[in-house]
Amino acid sequence: MALTDILPDRLGFGAAPLGNMFRDIPEGEALATVEAAWDQGIRYFDNAPFYGAGLAELRMGDALAGKPRDDYVISTKVGRVILDELEDIGARDQGEKSGVFAHGRANKVVNDYSHDATLRSIEGSLKRLRTDRIEIAFVHDLARDFWGDQWIARFEEARTGAFRALDRLRDEGVIKAWGLGVNLVEPIETILDLQEPRPDCFLLAGRYTLLDHGRALQRVMPQVAERGIGMVVGGPYSSGALVGGPNFEYAPASPEIVDRVARIKAIADRHGISMKAAGLHFSLAHPAVAAVIPGASRPARIAEDRAALEEVVPPSFWSELRDAGLVDPAAPLPA
Repeated sequence: MALTDILPDRLGFGAAPLGNMFRDIPEGEALATVEAAWDQGIRYFDNAPFYGAGLAELRMGDALAGKPRDDYVISTKVGRVILDELEDIGARDQGEKSGVFAHGRANKVVNDYSHDATLRSIEGSLKRLRTDRIEIAFVHDLARDFWGDQWIARFEEARTGAFRALDRLRDEGVIKAWGLGVNLVEPIETILDLQEPRPDCFLLAGRYTLLDHGRALQRVMPQVAERGIGMVVGGPYSSGALVGGPNFEYAPASPEIVDRVARIKAIADRHGISMKAAGLHFSLAHPAVAAVIPGASRPARIAEDRAALEEVVPPSFWSELRDAGLVDPAAPLPA
């Protein structure tokens, strides 16, 4: 089944902030943000056990309780199992995401891409989300240590475990689709070379944005589009850097990124468009992209996202960005 046949809209909701990403978010504010997304017509919600050690899923389950289940789509992820056992949050090995969920739950998070762990992960997500089904399952952060010694063993564990488990669940109709949810292009390249099992879709976070898209454009986007495998773009604002936030890729933005944002914003201001509109329209212009899922932890941000999607961005804006060398010459731009 094509991803566009599953997703109800091109704008979804990324739930990472609900896991207390970067800050301790009050419960009421988190629930009100999901409610605001619903009020703005958003019906696709992406989550993961990793987000606050199950906190984001618990909050989303509470927020969506009572909503007609057939009216919305949920994707979540496998590869981490949340245990009842507690651990020291500060001692967790989370790679490039260390400290991002410092305010999440203290439940122990176990990395496990095996067949049985995949089934346990989905079972745990169903309970936290208070639902009887999920539509899409992504294998999460398989590339966390792509350049390290554990990469080959981890990919092989997923290939013989998670991939096959999800393939079977899809064929049995338990889920509608599965794929990888990663923030590097290399795992997508690797799985595209496999004969089987075959993923239905990908979630690529932070790698096809206005601030960072060259590698994805060259290495995976054409193949994904050619094969009709849908792509969801996560983190279209590059951890907030594109819209004036302090972080880029889960860490303080470098002076080079700050300067790039300032140059883009100067052009956007001249054309009277918002930076959110620039970011969303850019990502969605590629034919491989089925949806974008910006995250939010404040209700007002949802209305901004919806308004940004509906902004009319003049072709002259994109031409000026391209002339300034701020977008790859090969990147498809909105008409």
